[in-house]
Amino acid sequence: MSDTIRLDGRVLYLSQDPAVIDAQLAGENFTRATAGPLRENVSTDEITPVTVMLTYDERLGQYPYVGFKAGERMPIGRNAVKHGGFQVTVAGKRYGKGSSRESSPLAELSAGIRLIVAESFERIYQQNCDNIGILTTTDFSVLDRLIAGEAVPIDEFLKGRDALTQQIIRSGGLLAYSRFADWPAPRVRDEAANATAATPCIEPKTLVEKIIERHLHPGIASAQRGDGVFIAADWRFSHDYFTGMCAHLMHRAFGKPAPLHAPDHIIAFQDHLVLAAQSIPHVRDGLLPGVANLMEGHTAFSRDYPVRSHGALDTLPGSEGICHALLAEQYALPGEVACGTDSHTPHSGALGCLAFGAGATEIANSWVTGYVRCKVPETLRIEIDGGLRDGVTAKDVVLHLLRTDAIRSGGAIGLVFEYGGAAVRAMSIDERATLTNMVAELGGFTGIVEPDERTVAFLKERRGVDFMLENWMKSDPGASYRDIIRIDASAIEPMLARPGDPGNGMAAAQLEQDVSIDIAYGGSCTAGKREDFDFYHEVLHWGVEHGLRVPQSTRLYLQFGTMAVRAYCEQQGYLPVFERAGVTLVMPGCGSCANCGPGQSADAHQVTISAINRNFPGRSGPGDVWLASPYTVAASALAGKITTFEQLKHERG
Repeated sequence: MSDTIRLDGRVLYLSQDPAVIDAQLAGENFTRATAGPLRENVSTDEITPVTVMLTYDERLGQYPYVGFKAGERMPIGRNAVKHGGFQVTVAGKRYGKGSSRESSPLAELSAGIRLIVAESFERIYQQNCDNIGILTTTDFSVLDRLIAGEAVPIDEFLKGRDALTQQIIRSGGLLAYSRFADWPAPRVRDEAANATAATPCIEPKTLVEKIIERHLHPGIASAQRGDGVFIAADWRFSHDYFTGMCAHLMHRAFGKPAPLHAPDHIIAFQDHLVLAAQSIPHVRDGLLPGVANLMEGHTAFSRDYPVRSHGALDTLPGSEGICHALLAEQYALPGEVACGTDSHTPHSGALGCLAFGAGATEIANSWVTGYVRCKVPETLRIEIDGGLRDGVTAKDVVLHLLRTDAIRSGGAIGLVFEYGGAAVRAMSIDERATLTNMVAELGGFTGIVEPDERTVAFLKERRGVDFMLENWMKSDPGASYRDIIRIDASAIEPMLARPGDPGNGMAAAQLEQDVSIDIAYGGSCTAGKREDFDFYHEVLHWGVEHGLRVPQSTRLYLQFGTMAVRAYCEQQGYLPVFERAGVTLVMPGCGSCANCGPGQSADAHQVTISAINRNFPGRSGPGDVWLASPYTVAASALAGKITTFEQLKHERG
């Protein structure tokens, strides 16, 4: 990469005002002052909606920001950025939140964007930019210097970045760096070598710090908080949206066939696109050939290399299961490291392992080297004391956290969320997985719960694994935390998140007027687990016993996270109750959560209440999406309007 950067193109300000966007696309230039308030929380769903992610090369340059919402419009069309001659994008806080899709920065890069200036960035998005060669900064004075015609030294874009990241940026990206790096065979260091036994001379560590220390690249003697490191990954996975991109990048850097490290610990999941044939936009807009292109990239990798693979069902539309749910059901163990091409990879942190999402470049590199990059993170302790009220779930806890000022402002970006306290210890692994899964929405690096006897019982019951907890598998007394947030579990009410962002939280009881719903959806990795279906069944069984069923004006979709969850529901006798209540059952797959299957809205006037993890504009179709717990989704479906189970029972006497 050049030692200096000069502005040769235009600056695109992602303003809240659609008229400002229109004017910029028409050729008018603005300043930060004249552009008005900048959009915050610009998600990767807006940069590259899932319906344009049907290629994994430079053709993505046609599409950046086609889902970007300013006011009530999406003013940026296909090729607008490329044809507008823009080189810099400017936005507000938490830019790039949401999915880990590397399609977003690749689309920006391919459209001519070389620099993103924002008040703050989401971790995975910024790391993806580093990996493919887009510069990022939160220093707006650098933008002023570029606009003034100054050639700005590359060092200005390295400030505040760890030493490893600086090397990667200077190299022009991760794979360029990787080709000349040393990659010894990964090994997990034993406890004695790490001196994790509690002694007065050893600094107390958090559980995540201990896991990182045990998995460090042999060339790194030790690491402190904030250091960039490579760690050995026990499990590395991709899913069908990104396997082709990962393989393409890997082959370009390492040749074909590439020398995979431990291919039996690489997993290819077919889950995101398996329901595309039932997806409104994919069928309507002729996108199925593009889906077939992505699927071929996925299946070719699974076919050409001896990796583990979970594919589509033989006789029904759907898959064996969603990647995160299957990883927890079949693979991840306490103390391990797992990384995958999805921001909800922290799901498996419920088992006490370090699990985090990474971009396609990171995963491609890990397939060959066995290592994945991360920064030794600070940890935020979430202490949830007391007990949750009846009808209040882990989803309500997360929606409660999301509405706090500290989280909404991006104060937890890149942190570990370490959950503890009596309420967490009382939770099942399924419920703990909701807490860790939605760290993606909270902006954190990952979520984790210290493994305990419930973890051991889960591994025995679900997987037949006799697991012995080791003394090191917990945070030390006196470990250092960025902060400790204490929550009284009994004070948490059933929650909602208003349309547009998971952070738009409110107590359901504060809803001042009836909100009629067209669609209720329960499923996804977040809400398709066994205990989620226990919740759905509890509400629907009560409803059937009281003469209720889903009204004709509403559709209730329940989607299994894995086929094992479906078998559980069958064994428990839930399926006849679901049929009597008027439920539409959907086999495993990401489906409407990724705007790619049954349960998505068909037009902007439809209203959905959903138990999925995020409700960014366009995420599940053009209509408004409210987020809620499984209890509230099922109760609302019976009522035809947003309501909690407690409210429904009160109304029906």
